[in-house]
Amino acid sequence: MKGNTSPTIYWTMLDHENWRIYLAATAKGLCYVGTPNKPWEELRDWTEKRFPASSLVQGDEKVQPYAIELVEYLQGTRKRFSIPFDLYGTPFQLAVWNVLCQIPYGQTSTYSAIAQQIEKPAAVRAVGAAIGANPVLITVPCHRVIGKNGSLTGYRGGFDVKTKLLQLENAEGSAANA
Repeated sequence: MKGNTSPTIYWTMLDHENWRIYLAATAKGLCYVGTPNKPWEELRDWTEKRFPASSLVQGDEKVQPYAIELVEYLQGTRKRFSIPFDLYGTPFQLAVWNVLCQIPYGQTSTYSAIAQQIEKPAAVRAVGAAIGANPVLITVPCHRVIGKNGSLTGYRGGFDVKTKLLQLENAEGSAANA
């Protein structure tokens, strides 16, 4: 885990077309991207579970740089995020999330390929669990991970959101598996 476990967490709600997403950041970077169209309680519960001593403060202006890049991505004009992240997780989770960030826009990877990349080829299920714990949907692109046979697999945002994101990127195989 990274250092301070009780940072002030600033949040805002991004409302863009059919996307309503809660975003949260610390002074160091983006730490949370909520499930599209889920209520504020998802963010509150996530914060209480992981940072019980932290306070959630509405900070639209502090979270604005992250919202801008996310809107650009949703509009199809941004292919890579340049914003800083403030991710908290185990060393294993952080390694998996780092590999997710290396999957190019419009491409997909598999759980087993990620396990190979982190040099833990037998840890395919653990990779899946780490991906499922990704706190920053879309920006750390866990939606780009599919099954070895090319099928869509689980996603915190649901299959519809995963399909929309893959279609936005025109990722290989996404339409066939929708």
